[in-house]
Amino acid sequence: MRVIFMGTPEFAVGTLEEILSAGHEVVLAVSQPDKAVGRSKALKSTPVKECAVRHGIRVYQPQRVREPECVEYLRQFAPDIIIVEAFGQIIPREILTLPRYGCINVHASLLPKYRGAAPIQWAIINGDLMTGVTTMRMAEGVDTGDMILKEEVPIRANDTAGSLSALLSEAGAKLCVKTMAEIEAGTAVYTPQDDTQATHTAKIRKELGNIDWTKDAKSIECLIRGLNPWPSAYTHLGSRMFKIWKAKVVFGERTATPGCIVKVEKDRIRVQTGDGFLEVFDVQPEGKKRMSVEAFLNGYAVEEGTYFKRV
Repeated sequence: MRVIFMGTPEFAVGTLEEILSAGHEVVLAVSQPDKAVGRSKALKSTPVKECAVRHGIRVYQPQRVREPECVEYLRQFAPDIIIVEAFGQIIPREILTLPRYGCINVHASLLPKYRGAAPIQWAIINGDLMTGVTTMRMAEGVDTGDMILKEEVPIRANDTAGSLSALLSEAGAKLCVKTMAEIEAGTAVYTPQDDTQATHTAKIRKELGNIDWTKDAKSIECLIRGLNPWPSAYTHLGSRMFKIWKAKVVFGERTATPGCIVKVEKDRIRVQTGDGFLEVFDVQPEGKKRMSVEAFLNGYAVEEGTYFKRV
């Protein structure tokens, strides 16, 4: 099939590679505009753009995909299908109806659960044991289109948003190619979503990571994993912001006020929560790199009875 691929982050690269490996003709890659990064403000290409350039695929980076000139530009490529994955803009009706097989989205959840922009993070934050990917024929609503195929992916106890994203990216790439084969063969089954079962994920913002120590230890541990690698969970030790990257739940009767550091060992710090304890193993003091608690304690004295605080 003649394919226009629309995607931006690393998550979508595997699908683009898989489509090419399956022998489809990708006539255009559409990605978000390059962004200025670092102190130098040098422009950095998106991962999808970098992948497309490596394969000699033409790249288009519109500021707003719904502008009439963008629609007309895409039309000239006469695609059989448009594959959309983590593109970052809402696709207008004029583009949804452009290819004969429509626009197919690869979404990182088991729809209709976790529609929206952050399904991977919220699956972990909410303590789910299972997630997955869904392919769907896109409609004008946000992730409301008819479902085609699903693939379940278990969430492991130590999964972060980063590690789970890698698993879902791989599963989504294979599911996309399988979906394309069924569409081309005329065997694809389109199943409407049950809107009453839908949940919408809020956009992840930095302040979400501000740890509330009155919550139970499991909820806090899930928050830490769900916000890793971005934006990270954090607290304050004295006047310094303090990121927490790795922790473990320890059950037990409350012995102190939530946030109290009840035990300091060579390689861990135990903190009282609203229910149970959290043992902290990897941290990042403000202005420093990520490090083990053991390395941190070698240069910073932490006394039992002091507090991690929500500021």
